[in-house]
Formats: sequence, C-alpha cells, structure tokens
Amino acid sequence: MKWIYIAHFLLLIRLIVADHRRIPTTLDGPFLPVTRRFDPSLRRGSDDLPLDHPRLRKNVSSNFPEQIALAISTPSSMWVSWVTGDAQIGKNVTALDPSSIASEVWYGKESEKYTSVRRGLSTVYSQLYPFEGLLNYTSGIVHHVRIDGLDPETKYYYRCGDSSISALSKEHVFKTLPVPSKSSYPHRIAIVGDLGLTSNSTTTVDHMVKNDPSLILMLGDLTYANQYRTTGGKGASCFSCAFPDAPIRETYQPRWDGWGRFMEPLTSRVPMMVIEGNHEIEPQISGITFESYLTRFAVPSAESGSNSSFYYSFNAGGVHFLMLGAYVDYNATGAQYAWLKEDLSKVDRSLTPWLVAAWHPPWYNSYASHYQEFECMRQEMEHLLYEHHVDIVFSGHVHAYERMNRVFDYTLDPCGPVYITVGDGGNIEKVDVDHADDPGKCPSAGDNIPEIGGVCRLNYSSGPAEGKFCWNTQPEWSAFRESSFGHGTLEVTNSTHALWTWHRNQDMYKDDSHGDQIYIVRQPGACSPTAKVASVSILS
Repeated sequence: MKWIYIAHFLLLIRLIVADHRRIPTTLDGPFLPVTRRFDPSLRRGSDDLPLDHPRLRKNVSSNFPEQIALAISTPSSMWVSWVTGDAQIGKNVTALDPSSIASEVWYGKESEKYTSVRRGLSTVYSQLYPFEGLLNYTSGIVHHVRIDGLDPETKYYYRCGDSSISALSKEHVFKTLPVPSKSSYPHRIAIVGDLGLTSNSTTTVDHMVKNDPSLILMLGDLTYANQYRTTGGKGASCFSCAFPDAPIRETYQPRWDGWGRFMEPLTSRVPMMVIEGNHEIEPQISGITFESYLTRFAVPSAESGSNSSFYYSFNAGGVHFLMLGAYVDYNATGAQYAWLKEDLSKVDRSLTPWLVAAWHPPWYNSYASHYQEFECMRQEMEHLLYEHHVDIVFSGHVHAYERMNRVFDYTLDPCGPVYITVGDGGNIEKVDVDHADDPGKCPSAGDNIPEIGGVCRLNYSSGPAEGKFCWNTQPEWSAFRESSFGHGTLEVTNSTHALWTWHRNQDMYKDDSHGDQIYIVRQPGACSPTAKVASVSILS
C-alpha cells in the first residue's frame, strides 16, 4: 500500500508543477497589475558601437552590394533592397549617378541555379545642412527590385547586383511565407522597436537570430543617427542636452550605413517590415523630412493601396498586418484614415482571421516617458480599430516593456485589443524606469509634446483615477510592465490562439526562459456586434 501513496503523492506534485508552468491566456484576465522593477545589477544603457566595429564597417568594394534587406510585397512577391557605391560626407558632396550601375536580382529554387531575373529601380538621397561648421551627406546608390512568381513556403536562392560588370553579391537564401489561410501562419514573428546600435542592440539582434523568426516587425527608431552632430564623434543619450547650440537636429548619416551592415546577416534572409519613428524625422531646411527612411526601405504601400511609405498593410499567412503612421496626418478627415477605413473593410477574416496593427508611439502607456503623448491619435482612430476587432497592437517609443489587459477607451473590455509596448531594443537613450504613477513622476503640462501632431491631454472621467491626469497606482489596464531590454515573438498556432513571448536580453543564455508569456485568444463569436448587443441585453 505504501507505494500507492507514494505514487499518488508524486502525481500530485507533477500536477502542481504542471499547473505552475501552465501558460496563462487572455481568457484568464483581466489580470491584476504587476510591476517588475528595474534590476539595479544591470546597466540602464550603453554607448553606440563605433563605425569601425566589425559588424558595422564596409567589407565589399564599391560596386558590390551591401546592406541587403528583404521586405514582403505580396504573398507571391518580395522586395530586395541593397546599396552600392560609396557615400560621401563633407562640406561639398556630389551625388552618385544611379544609372551608372544596374539593379538585378537572379533567383531560383536551387543553389547556384537561377531560373529568373528581375530588374528594378535605384536612387540616391542627400542630407544637406547649410549652416556654418555642419557637414553634408549624399548616399550610396540605393536599389529596390521586386521579384515575383514565388511559391508559398518555399526556399529561394538569390544574388543581387549588376551582372554586366560581374558585381553580384554572394548567394543568399530566404523562405517565402504561407498564403492567406486560416490554417497557415508564419513560423515565428519577431517584434522589436527602438533598436539602435549599442552593445545592448547586438544582444537583442543575436537573441532574435537565436529565436529563428520568419518575419520581423521593426517598430520605428532604427539607427539613432540623430543623436550625433554631422561631424560624427560620440553620440549622446540626449541630443539637446549635449549639443544645446546645434542650429538644427543634426544627424550623422554614416550611422545608417553601419546599421544596414549590422542588420544584413538577418535581413538578407528574413523579411523586415518597418514603420517610421520620431528618430527617422531628420529635418532638413525647406521642411524636408524622413529622407533616409523613405529612400532606404521598400514597403508594400502601392500594393496595399496607400501610396505612402508612412502607412501600409500586408498579409503573412492568416494574419493581416496594419502598419500605421503616427508622424503624418491621422485625423478622421485625412488620407491615412480614409485608407485605413477602406483597408479594414476589405479584410476577409475567413482567410486572415488575425488582425494585427503596429505603429511607433503607444496609446496605452503607464511610464512617465511619452505618457499620453499620442492621445490625439488614439481619440481619432481607436474606435475604428475596435469596430473592426483588431486583435493585437504593437508599439515602441517607450524604452521598456508593457503588456495591457484588453482595453478600449481606458476601460477594461474583453473585446478590445491587447496593446503591447516593446520599445526596449537597446538604443543609446537608455531604458525607461519611471512610471507616471510613481510619487512625483506624473508628467507636467509641458512634458511629452509630440514632434509632429497635436496635444490632447486627458483627465480620466471614471474609475479609480477619475478627475486625475495620472493614476496613483499602476492602472488597471496595465497588466505587466518591466524595464529591461529585449524583443518579442508571436507564434500564431491557429485561428484563435497565438503565443506571445517577451524575451529579455539577460535571459538569452538561459534555456526556456523569458520575461513574459501569454496565449492571446481570439473570441470572434463573443465580440461580434450581435453578441455584444445580446450581452448588454442580458446584463440589463
């Protein structure tokens, strides 16, 4: 009999352990707010890598491709982008001639056997500063080629460059994503924001590589080239603090070239979908902005009917992605809003059950940094996303991690999206640690003014913070927050369940370790308009 009791005891222990390891789901929520404070044994940030670092320096001759990157065009086509030639920086610079070298991609399903070739466009851009002591920049030649006729979930081998002068890249390989279907999804999607080029950034990217994504969402603030004077030197965590006499928000554009080289081992084989952040504004005279972002990246804007690189959409298997622009007009009378409304009306949830949105600055944020900074955008657009049952929203901007309970209009709502902030990629500005609900940390009226857009400060109209601008405790809509560097992964398992995992950099070398993990569960039946009406009727 004794062995029976022992067996029962061991079974009980296993059940307890299994329950402890059980991954929670959003159906278990809303969750009581949890804060994991910054670990003082970690550094809040680190300096940028120098441009002569092995991962940033140029390793090819002038005519050969570098900074190679992929981006989704359609389910059966892919953008391939790269740079050739030598950028120039100085008082007097002369732009390269884009027509001096061809833009070709040779590709096929077998290594060294290329059955197709496509040709594309090339261009250059300049960053000009007519101020005493400032240097100008003109880029290498930026190439964009769209390759098409691709089969889903298939490996393709390719080389890019100019075959007429024997200046093709080495062979690279990528795997296409599934076609839109409720039963087919990307293997794993990596999500990261505010990456930069520090030693923390290298850990984040190495961690992403280890997690083997099939798609990357880059949520803005890529290079932090605007933390520098045009003359280079040492970057600063606060530009205005370090350079108060600068005549304009300067940039050191060679940082963009270093970032392209830094990312190439990953982006040459995994498509990266980018959206602009405030560090991409990079103003020049005459109101010229975003030149680096607009020139260097190919995005499916025309393919999705937006005709603007600031906002677009695309499909990856059974997921429809909305990439929205916070630094262009988002008002209900504007072009982006009209496009968004049209795009949402065309989504077929029988083919793409999941609807995921992303933009740079978060709407829901309990950190003091950027608190309510884009409240105007939320007030203009939130109801449209809610009405169309957007499942998840990803943002960056705040240099920390935060996952919300399902929420709509600051009210817990089981049909609201799950908002997640992952602006903790590792940039030079350091990790954010102060919360708006910490004593003495509630931002003042002059704080958190957006660089583009209006100010719509809001005092809460109900709940524990009624009449106040800040909560006194962690808001009920904030489920979990932590100040650490890292990135996230989304693994969609079927039409109703997706596993979200936040990977902290300090956990990189620990097996099966993470900072946060939850199954996000869709309930399309429960959140349909008729189901909502029925629920209200029962409650009343």
